Amino acid sequence: MSGEALGGEPPADVVALLEADPHGCALATAVRDAHGGIVDFTLTYLNEAGCRFLDRPRDELIGRTYRQLWPETVTDGTLQLYRQVVQERVPAVRTVYYDRSSLAGHFEVRLVPFGDGFIARFVDLSKLTMGSQTEGGARLYDALDAAFDGFTLLRAVHDESGAIIDFVCDYTNQIGAKLAGHTVEELIGHRIVAQSSSPEEGQLFPYLRGVAETGEMWHQQLSSPSAAQVWELKAVRVGAGIVAVSYRDVTESVDYQRQLERSAAQARAAAYWTGALQAVTAALVAASTAEEVYVAMGTVLRPSARGHGLAVLLIEHGGLVLRYSAGYEEHVVDQLRELPMTHPYPAAGVAATGRPRYLCSPEEFAAAQPDPAHAVSGGGRSAWAFLPLTTAGQVLGTLVIGYQEPRQFDDDERDNLVAFSRLAAQALQRALLYESQLSIAADLQRALLPGTLPILDGARHAVRYLPWTRGADVGGDWYDVIQIDADRAAVVIGDVAGHSSQAAATMGQLRSALRAYAADGYGPADVMRRANELLLRYEPHAMASCCYLEVHLRDHTASAVLAGHPPPVRWSGGLAEPLPLTPGPPLGIRHAEYADVTLPLPAGSSLVLYTDGLIEDRRYTVDRGLAELCAAVSSAPTHEPRGLLDHIIRANVGPHPRTDDVAILVVTVDPYHGG
Repeated sequence: MSGEALGGEPPADVVALLEADPHGCALATAVRDAHGGIVDFTLTYLNEAGCRFLDRPRDELIGRTYRQLWPETVTDGTLQLYRQVVQERVPAVRTVYYDRSSLAGHFEVRLVPFGDGFIARFVDLSKLTMGSQTEGGARLYDALDAAFDGFTLLRAVHDESGAIIDFVCDYTNQIGAKLAGHTVEELIGHRIVAQSSSPEEGQLFPYLRGVAETGEMWHQQLSSPSAAQVWELKAVRVGAGIVAVSYRDVTESVDYQRQLERSAAQARAAAYWTGALQAVTAALVAASTAEEVYVAMGTVLRPSARGHGLAVLLIEHGGLVLRYSAGYEEHVVDQLRELPMTHPYPAAGVAATGRPRYLCSPEEFAAAQPDPAHAVSGGGRSAWAFLPLTTAGQVLGTLVIGYQEPRQFDDDERDNLVAFSRLAAQALQRALLYESQLSIAADLQRALLPGTLPILDGARHAVRYLPWTRGADVGGDWYDVIQIDADRAAVVIGDVAGHSSQAAATMGQLRSALRAYAADGYGPADVMRRANELLLRYEPHAMASCCYLEVHLRDHTASAVLAGHPPPVRWSGGLAEPLPLTPGPPLGIRHAEYADVTLPLPAGSSLVLYTDGLIEDRRYTVDRGLAELCAAVSSAPTHEPRGLLDHIIRANVGPHPRTDDVAILVVTVDPYHGG
C-alpha cells in the first residue's frame, strides 16, 4: 500500500509529499553502534516512483540496510556521503553513472537530513528532455543554473550554401554567463561572432564549427589576457548543428600548478647551486699555487657559474692587473691587462668598494662606460657579474664573469656567485702566501748550499739538486766539494732527517763543521767522529747521514767513510758497482765509531754520490733502487759528469713520483792524470 513502511512509518504528510513526487524518493534511518557512531542505514520508506526506478518490489527493499542491498556503497564513498549528511546536517547532491544489468543510466541524487537519517531524491537525468516547456526540462535547467561550471547550448547558423557561419546561444546558465562577462539576457538568442564583444569569443568560432561539423570533442585551456583568467573549455556535439559547451574558471588551479612548478624549479636550482658550490670548493681546496687556482676558476668555477668568459684582475701597485682570463677575445684581454683604479670599467669600482655589481644587458654595460674612446670592450658578452675577491676584510681584486646572452640575476644566483668569489679569494690568498713562502724557502736553500764548487786539478764534477719539499719547508740534503790541498779534495754528501727550518739549520752547521775539520787536516774517520760529537752537543735530538770521501788525485785512490748513508757507485773499466764500504751509524748516535777504507780510483773512473731519496722510499727497496742506479751508470753514453748526471735523471731511477729531496754529485777522475 502506498506510504506503508515496514521498518517504521514516516509521518503521513511526509508520505503524501514524497508519493506525489514523480521521481524516486526514499527515507533511511541511521544504524548506530554501541558508541553512537553511524555504521549503516536502514531503508524505511520508498515511494512508488522509487520502486519503478529500482525495478524491485517494495517488500524486498524496505527494512534492509544499505550494506545488504548495495554492498558497493561501502567502498565507493556513498555510505560515507550519507553519514556526512546526517552528522553535519547539510544537504548534498551527487551525480552518478551506472552501467549494470540491473541499473543503467545517469542519475542525480539529492540528500536532505531528516530526523536520525535522510531523505534521498533520485532523478534519471537521461530521461529528461531539453525542452524548457516540459516539467523535466524545467527541472534540468534549474539544475544547470545551480551548477558549479558554466554551460551553454549553441545552435549553428548556416548560410545559403549550408556552411556554418555563426552560432546562436539557445541557453546559458548563470555561471556560464558570469564567466563570459555577460548576463543571461545578453547571451541567449544572440550570435556569438556577429555580436561578440571580446576577441576571445570570436577566436572560439573555428573550434566550435569543427565540433559541429565533425562530431569530435574539443577540449582546451584558454587564457583571457583582458581578465587575467584561465578557462578550461569542453565542446561536444549533442545534435544536428547543436553544440554543448561547458567551461569553468581554472585560474586558481592553474596558479597553484604554476606555484608548484616554481617551487620545483627553485628546488632544482637549489640542488644545482649546492652541487656547484661543492665542486668549486673541492677544486679550489685542491689548488696549491696561484696557477692551479686560476685553472680551477676557468675549468670548474666558470661553468658552475654558467659563464662564458672569466677574468681575474688583482690590485697591484695602485691599479688593476689582469692575472688570468678564459673565454675572452684577445683584443679584450689586451684592454684588461692594466687598468687604473679610476677607470670607469666596473671591475675597478668593485675592487675599490668591495661591493658586487651586475650588468644585465649590453645597454647597461655601455652606460657604465659613457666614453667609447676609453671603454673596455664587452666582446661577445651580453651580461656581466663583477664580484669582489674579498677575504678577511681585504679586497684582492675583482672576478669578472661574462655571459653570452642578456640575463637577470635573481637573489639566489647573486648569493651563490658571491660565495664563489669568496672561495676563490680565499684559495688565491692561500696560494699567493704559499708562493711567497716557497720563494723564501728557495732563497734559504740556495744560501745553505754552496754557490760554486772549486775547480779541481785532475778531476771534474757536476751536481744536481732536485727539491721535493713545498711551502716553507726546506730539505736537509746537502753536498760539498772541499779543496784540502793541491793533491787532495773532500767530496761530501749528506741528509739531515726532517724537512723544516730546523733541519736546514742543522745541515748548515754540519756543512760548515765538515769544511773546518777537513781544512784542519783530519782524516775521514776523524772528521766524521768530530761531526758526530758536534751534533750531539748542540743538536742532541737531530740525526743525519753522511758520505765523506777524501780523493787523492795523484795516487788515484779515495779514503771513504759512511755514516748511515748509502754507498757511492763507482764506474771503472765498463763496470758500475757500489763501493764495498761498511756503513757506520748515522750522525747523532752516542759512542758511535767510524772507520775509513781506502779504495782505488783509476784514471777515467767516475764516482756517483747521492742521497737516499734517489733510490728508496717506503714502497721502494734500497736494493731495487741501487740496482737501477748501477744499470743507469753502466748504460750512460758518456761519463763526462754533466752528461752522466742527465742520463741518470732521464733513466727514472728509483721511486716515481718522488717523496723526498734528492742531491746527486758526480766526480770523474781525468784520464792519464798522475804524479
